[in-house]
Amino acid sequence: MSSTLWTQFIIFFGLLSANILFLIVKKSQPNKDFSTLSLRIKTWWGMFVIFVFATVFNPIVSLLSLMVLCFFSLKEYFSMMKTRKVDRRAFLWAYLSIPVQFYWIYIEWYGMFIVFIPIYVFLLLPLPRILGNKGTVGFLRSVSTTQWGLMLMVFGLSHLAYFQFASPEYGANLVLFLVLLTQLNDVVHFLISLYVGKRKVIPTANPNVTWEGFLGATIVTTVVSYYVYPSLTPFDLKFGIISGLLVAFGGFFGALTMSVLRRDLLIGDDEKTTSLKEGYLSRVDSLTYTAPIFFHVIRYFFEFM
Repeated sequence: MSSTLWTQFIIFFGLLSANILFLIVKKSQPNKDFSTLSLRIKTWWGMFVIFVFATVFNPIVSLLSLMVLCFFSLKEYFSMMKTRKVDRRAFLWAYLSIPVQFYWIYIEWYGMFIVFIPIYVFLLLPLPRILGNKGTVGFLRSVSTTQWGLMLMVFGLSHLAYFQFASPEYGANLVLFLVLLTQLNDVVHFLISLYVGKRKVIPTANPNVTWEGFLGATIVTTVVSYYVYPSLTPFDLKFGIISGLLVAFGGFFGALTMSVLRRDLLIGDDEKTTSLKEGYLSRVDSLTYTAPIFFHVIRYFFEFM
């Protein structure tokens, strides 16, 4: 516990220094848009507080906090969809699946946790729409987009909560390690794309995603992983480096997917696009990919999970 608290103490001062540096840069360059970076820093603080309480007090705190995060992320995702009254019943069942998914985590039933949303919810979710005799118009778009939201915002993010139950000894630090690398990867990608990025990956969906940013963020994230893994993980050198690469690639594809998804759902609605810039999805988009990838790779290669 003493080494964990000492590590968190160092991370606290690192976050404080990053926050102060951000405020200085923002004040010296008022013409640049730093809204994305501001969101990432706020996310760092929020996640850090959650994991400190979870480590010092009880993992249930982390479980409940992440369940609330999944709820609001899914709610924001649904708000982007062009829906009709007939779709609301499916939304209700989608919301009700969140506490059930986290209950499997609480009782440590891994088998049900891993199949509940991808299989059972996938098969049963269309039934309220079918049995309600609401017609066939828009059925596929309604059901498929709802299932996409559940897979990303609930199934993907819920892996963050399972770390501590799968490995009480290392779980909290592994999540802290994952979130630290994921958010750092996003910030470095944004800064490099902002200042030197020229080759945009998907200019129509997200002009902040560039190949220069991806390459630079991959290098920085891997280097930081190399220096941080001895303090937060039980990994060896090889997997410490691999962890950085996993997070860099997973974060890139997660942000890319969510950018395209948001763009598709919000086409023609500029007002809503602006209002959702500071929403939950902008903060956790990369985690929807890095959390499950990191979790299952660790579980496959290490006995402590």
